[in-house]
Amino acid sequence: MRSLRRLFLGGFLLVLAYFGYVAVSLARMPSVSLLRDPRVSMVITVKDWNGGEHPFVVGPGNRNWTPGCAIPAAMKRAVVASEDGNFYRHEGIDFDAMRKAIEDDIKKGKFARGGSTITQQLAKNLFLSRERTITRKLKELYLARRLDGELTKARILELYLNVVELGPMVYGIGHGARYYFGKPASALTVRECAFFAAMLPGPKVLNPYKKMDKVLARSTRILKRMYAARMIIADQYATALAETPNLSGIARKVEQTLAVPPPVEPLPPGLSPDNPIVAPSGAAPPADTPPAANDNDVI
Repeated sequence: MRSLRRLFLGGFLLVLAYFGYVAVSLARMPSVSLLRDPRVSMVITVKDWNGGEHPFVVGPGNRNWTPGCAIPAAMKRAVVASEDGNFYRHEGIDFDAMRKAIEDDIKKGKFARGGSTITQQLAKNLFLSRERTITRKLKELYLARRLDGELTKARILELYLNVVELGPMVYGIGHGARYYFGKPASALTVRECAFFAAMLPGPKVLNPYKKMDKVLARSTRILKRMYAARMIIADQYATALAETPNLSGIARKVEQTLAVPPPVEPLPPGLSPDNPIVAPSGAAPPADTPPAANDNDVI
């Protein structure tokens, strides 16, 4: 009986220590308030397809940065339809989607479905590692609530679409549009927007130059959701279905990128891994000011 009490006490102390560690970790999470200012740039670490790590600039300091006003509405709608149908209704976390994901994972006996919102994915891409642990998930949930409280939905989408992985060392919709289609993001068609949204579960898995049929099939399903949700009209839907993205030469291009990765671009003045976020000179929105209402939040 005494040994059972000791075991119970030891387990209780371990649980208490773990939650204490989590509480300290959450308290040390970075501030997200600076991200309200669209002039801010920050540096994060991204991986190439060979596992190498590289610094990546998020913000106007990146030459491929695409401001929200230059990202087509169809691109924003496609990722909402694909990744987070309740994006405009939740506060960073979709608890119903999480419950369904947990039930699905239990049935399959593995982490098959994440249930992460766009805001959670942004928190992970900007601040966290890709490890699948309970601690990392708790940090992700905490940061997602903070991001949703500090930023407008339009700003969250702008950041998200500028940091998503779309190919081998291809991060962000600006780089992706030029890499695959040789055009700026603002010129993407509705089908091309759905094509990029179809790759978001992971361009290494849904690789268009190896699995074009799967990517096109998934983009067609996304278009169907967009049309059903009245995100696009009948003419746009019909035109998109009739279009096949032109990816001539993309296989050779991807193979060249994998064989000879592009050189690492120099970081803007003031940015470094030791100083990962830089606020511009001049007045920035004060940290305790709630995000203002924005007509662009509804797309």
